[in-house]
Amino acid sequence: MVTLLKTQTAFEDAIKAPVISVVHFQAEWADQCIHINQLLEALSSQSNYSNLKFYSCPAEELSEVSAKYNIEAVPTLILFRSGKSLEVIHGANTEKITEILQKYNGLSVGDQNIPLNERLKALINKGKVMLFMKGDRNVPRCGFSKQIIAILNDISIPYETFDILSDEEVRQGLKTYSNWPTYPQLYVKGELIGGLDIIKEMLESGELLATLKD
Repeated sequence: MVTLLKTQTAFEDAIKAPVISVVHFQAEWADQCIHINQLLEALSSQSNYSNLKFYSCPAEELSEVSAKYNIEAVPTLILFRSGKSLEVIHGANTEKITEILQKYNGLSVGDQNIPLNERLKALINKGKVMLFMKGDRNVPRCGFSKQIIAILNDISIPYETFDILSDEEVRQGLKTYSNWPTYPQLYVKGELIGGLDIIKEMLESGELLATLKD
């Protein structure tokens, strides 16, 4: 069952729970939101999604809540646990939404409590060359990310990407972890190389290819 959050108090109570709460910021006039509501209703009725709690939040009626969580368009889904945002999903890509919900539903309690620094370290070392960016290699969502993707594609080096817009905890935590305030961020063998300006300088000097191949 998807529970409608009618008040700000109800919203705050829902996201404080130690279980993962899936909140759909929606509007009745948006056809895409109707499709997402149908998807969430279907998933909530399945016993294998019992680790998640599903909620619907009227984005325009609870405008203060929407402003607090930077809801600029509907549909937007945010996953919360113990009052913290775990992941943000923009748009109505039902396959992507289902995939992400399956991932979080499958986490054990122990996995959910992994310290953030350990999560960041694991993500940074997911690939030899790891790019934290806005969007992904196929759909960059900012000009800086688009430029760095073009550079990496041109030199034909295998690399992995992570969309920092999909996980607010990682987005904010990585800035502190690496002492680097902006994105994109490129890592090689777990070490931060830098952002777009540094990558451009290394490309011009001939250092970049050697660093990535090392």
